[in-house]
Amino acid sequence: MASLRDIRKRIRSVKSTQKITGAMKLVAAAKLRRAQDAILTARPYAVQLGGLLHRVATRAHDQHGNTPHPLLEHREPKRVLLVVMTSDRGQCGAFNANILKRAERFVAENQGNYESLQLATVGKKGAEYFRKRKVATVRDFPGVFHELTFRRASEIAFGLADEFKAHDLDAVYLLYNEFKNAAMQRVVVESLLPIVHEELPVGDDADYIYEPNQEQVLDSLVPRYVATHVWRALLESFAGEQGARMTAMDGASKNAKELVGSLTLAYNRARQSAITTELMDIVGGAEALK
Repeated sequence: MASLRDIRKRIRSVKSTQKITGAMKLVAAAKLRRAQDAILTARPYAVQLGGLLHRVATRAHDQHGNTPHPLLEHREPKRVLLVVMTSDRGQCGAFNANILKRAERFVAENQGNYESLQLATVGKKGAEYFRKRKVATVRDFPGVFHELTFRRASEIAFGLADEFKAHDLDAVYLLYNEFKNAAMQRVVVESLLPIVHEELPVGDDADYIYEPNQEQVLDSLVPRYVATHVWRALLESFAGEQGARMTAMDGASKNAKELVGSLTLAYNRARQSAITTELMDIVGGAEALK
């Protein structure tokens, strides 16, 4: 049986852990609020931009009868890249595990369908996971979530777009956690490149006068749409991470509180037993002196 000193030490340790998990929950909650605001701002812009691109690309395709932009070109997928988005830190429940399991399943299901299936990682946890299992990744994007900006998302998107236009890649997929609420994230695999014209949001049927011309307007719209797609996925992943961490730390704090209660009860019982034993010794000694 543990001594009173051991139980007291355990109670202090659990209380200290409870303070840490409580602080981490508050930090995650603050980051989650900012991430939610960013998502609510980005989503309408992405929808409107997609609708605009759909209208312009539809008319360009009708006029020329061919693919109006290289990033809209559909070809046989031989060289495919899967971009896996995880977090830089742990302590967020099954957030990373769900993504990594889905990545392994994607590879297993499509390994024989393409000449080359490559992996890229955004986030430290994904890079470490594949490195430990000796799974080669063609590129890593470190430090993205350390300072998440649209400029960084654009750099990633433009780099992938350049490889697609150079025919180094035939298709690019994004794998990330889509934010639903603080307690729920949905693992999503989305096509980034080529842009699927039929999947773009459909806006009104307005026509435009293009200045300087339709091709240059598309050259501006298409890369921006790809960058916005990557930016939204990064925001969804970051918000999902904070929600998962907040939920995990809340559960850890509750467990710590329950453990402190059970340890306190055990401490009181052990202390009462020790007092009772001492009283019995005193009474026995007094009886022996009579």
